[in-house]
Amino acid sequence: MRTQRQVVDYSLQKRAVLREVLSGRVGTYDVCDASPYLKNAARFHGEPTDQRCPICRRENLTHVHYIYGDELKQSAGQARTRDELPVLALTLREFQVFVVEVCLGCDWNHLVEQFQLGRDGLVAGMDDGQEQDAVGGPAVRRRREAQR
Repeated sequence: MRTQRQVVDYSLQKRAVLREVLSGRVGTYDVCDASPYLKNAARFHGEPTDQRCPICRRENLTHVHYIYGDELKQSAGQARTRDELPVLALTLREFQVFVVEVCLGCDWNHLVEQFQLGRDGLVAGMDDGQEQDAVGGPAVRRRREAQR
């Protein structure tokens, strides 16, 4: 996504948690604690991946994208599909996206990454004087001229 910025990757934290589980210092019941709301969000709004669950190794993980921001008002905290994010990025100035991986088999869940999206990133993402939208399509300038 063109306006994605301020990305935070939690893979080192995930490795540390998995190391604790594999060494026996942390039990699987402590890390396999997905709430029913998270599991439902994974079923209905999640994006299936090719990655196997690091705990049970039976199921593939599902990524769930949660959105938060002042402009979202009552929609803040909702799970959205990945396809909805570019559309929201064009309509809202700024919002946070949190990506959580979930195993529907053993209830493993972990925060994978977080990043910002929104129109405010278009100004910073200009290449050679051309403005581009979140999905890399036609220039925003042409859209503005069409609206006049």
